[in-house]
Amino acid sequence: MAQLIRKEDALEYHSKGRPGKIEVIPTKETKTQRDLALAYSPGVAEPCMEIHANPEDVYKYTAKGNLVAVISNGTAVLGLGDIGPLASKPVMEGKGLLFKIYADIDVFDIELNTKSIDEFVAVVKALEPTFGGINLEDIKAPECFEIERRLKKELSIPIMHDDQHGTAIISGAALLNALDIVKKNIGDVKIVISGAGASAISCCKIYLALGANVKNMYMFDSKGLIVKSRTDLDEHKQQFAQDTADISLIDAMVGADVFIGLSKANVVSQDMVKSMASQPIVFALANPNPEITYDDALAARPDVIMATGRSDYPNQVNNVLGFPYIFRGALDVRAHTINEAMKLAAVHALAALAKQPVPDIVNVAYNDITLQYGPTYIIPKPMDPRLLVTVSTAVARAAIESGVASKPITDWNAYEAELYKRLGSDDMVLRFINNKAKQNPKRVVFTEAENIKILKAAQITKDEGIAIPILLGKVAKIKAMIAENNLHLEDVEIIDPKDESSEKKRHEFGEMLFEKRQRRGYNLYEAKKAMRDRTYFGCMMVNNGEADAMISGLTRKYPDTIKPALEIIGMEAGAKRVAGMYLMLTKKGPLFFADTTLNFNPTTEELIDITLLTANIVGHFNIKPRIAMLSYSNFGSSNSPEANTVRDAVARIKEMRPDLVIDGELQVGVAFNKELLKENYPFSDLVNESPNVLIFPNLAAGNIAYHLLQEVGGAEAVGPILLGLRKPVYVLQLGSTVRQIVNIIALSVVEAQVKG
Repeated sequence: MAQLIRKEDALEYHSKGRPGKIEVIPTKETKTQRDLALAYSPGVAEPCMEIHANPEDVYKYTAKGNLVAVISNGTAVLGLGDIGPLASKPVMEGKGLLFKIYADIDVFDIELNTKSIDEFVAVVKALEPTFGGINLEDIKAPECFEIERRLKKELSIPIMHDDQHGTAIISGAALLNALDIVKKNIGDVKIVISGAGASAISCCKIYLALGANVKNMYMFDSKGLIVKSRTDLDEHKQQFAQDTADISLIDAMVGADVFIGLSKANVVSQDMVKSMASQPIVFALANPNPEITYDDALAARPDVIMATGRSDYPNQVNNVLGFPYIFRGALDVRAHTINEAMKLAAVHALAALAKQPVPDIVNVAYNDITLQYGPTYIIPKPMDPRLLVTVSTAVARAAIESGVASKPITDWNAYEAELYKRLGSDDMVLRFINNKAKQNPKRVVFTEAENIKILKAAQITKDEGIAIPILLGKVAKIKAMIAENNLHLEDVEIIDPKDESSEKKRHEFGEMLFEKRQRRGYNLYEAKKAMRDRTYFGCMMVNNGEADAMISGLTRKYPDTIKPALEIIGMEAGAKRVAGMYLMLTKKGPLFFADTTLNFNPTTEELIDITLLTANIVGHFNIKPRIAMLSYSNFGSSNSPEANTVRDAVARIKEMRPDLVIDGELQVGVAFNKELLKENYPFSDLVNESPNVLIFPNLAAGNIAYHLLQEVGGAEAVGPILLGLRKPVYVLQLGSTVRQIVNIIALSVVEAQVKG
């Protein structure tokens, strides 16, 4: 499904809070006068003098080795054209963000107000001492060729114009695999290319390096076929000029094995695809609209292998598969260039990765349980966590073997472990949850739909295909708010439990509640009256299967939502109590905290229940739980009743669930300090892997800890997540943002999928 992005949402995203998408964060202590004296004057003089004596020490004492400049003059911004340097800045910030989240590379974006090749080169050359690498971006052809050529010649750090080489590398990998599937040799196939800009020229150069024959390559620009008789060809086009009579694109497509489109929409017809050779390969890469649509190409030739630049069809040629990892590998071996060997290494690494079995986390992310090497899967998906290690390692090896690396790697296992550590193996948990929700969206009832945050969250989850909203509240008020805020929820069901139209349903629900609670303090009148309350009404909808999950609590007290849920929905089979958990998104990966909301001073039995409930739901998020049961003592260092409670719970859980990685009682500082554990407690289950689930000894500790980590530690809190209920009910925390509400909705849908 195509991503639906509304103008107002995009503008709010870029402007809210601190404007833009990036910031600079110190990596050293800066709290005391001594810290500042070390960071700046007089302490900073020492590394300065070391670098002056040995320039290579700049990589030891500064951020240069992990810092890339994304540089543009805004003359060829994808899909927008020549919009200038100022208007291109949001794009360059976005490119910096991708470098960071995919490869942990820091970026300064630099927009240059010049169209002069000489000025551009002079400025970038003067910046060389600052950066470990240069990513050129959105510079029009033919200037981009000369700019890159001169900078690569005059600078001694990795430089790549991603618009040229990114598409070339990714499409090269896709082409190798497509040809492998149809059993054709790259040296024999006829290739037709629509487009002769920077990207097309680079793609064809990569194909030549992979074994294609230039005599079989027919390249078209806006004036037609590139032939030797033309007098308007620059040196880059001349390399692909055919010594033949001029023919049309329609004629060239007859009998062609491969079509590469890097031009504009709708230049290829179904008849043209029909005229191609058996098992044709069509890469229609124009953005946002391809030269021929995926559906039209497939309808014309069911045997076609098709790729586009779009994410809503198979085989997306996406540059994010390449540039973060190419620079990661180049920086890590301190390469002084990005050469052809490194680019080809990336091509072959991507091609090989597509042939490997696809991890479950990737299948879930793309709502497809059948991803496997074949016509609809010829290149890896951008969210494949294996890309960082696979491509970066291949590029680093190629840099060393081709003699352009200044810092060779000797221990490749240690290097791969370092790459995994950069982002954390569980870093994609929120993406996993959202994409798993999209696999089978569920009906979510909102009891506070007269709140604009709820309506915006409902809109986003509806647009994203995460949930099917049901809104409870005054119909006229909700419709007015939808209209005032330009939302598109006209087709969403709205129910007012107090309205006359709901009277029949109210009575029906009331009788059900009376039947459930007639010996628990309710008479029939009170049960029916309770159904005028939206929380009771929503709980009964979930109980009866008229909704799959309920979201409440944004404007209500916590117990006011918990009580109806327990009375109506009740606890799941085997559960003895309800517990509360938060998912904390930290820079070191996700952490799960329990109990943070419900159980004040749990007994040993209650701690066991809380721990097992937490472990089960963490497993649903495709994460193996590693559990630390916390205390103020370590492994029997105190015999207080509080410590004994935790210690006894751990012992019992180990007997009940020997498959779980769990240990305690221990202090939180010890739990996360591997060296301390190895030195003092080498027997611990957590000695090799840090915990990702923290079970607190009481409610005060858990609640204080998650608030501290959120407010002081900068973690994002998702929750609370109620554990132990038969069906999902989620209580929003006071002041929840739209983003937090969306996350909770996705969690509720995933839980509904599991419990359904």
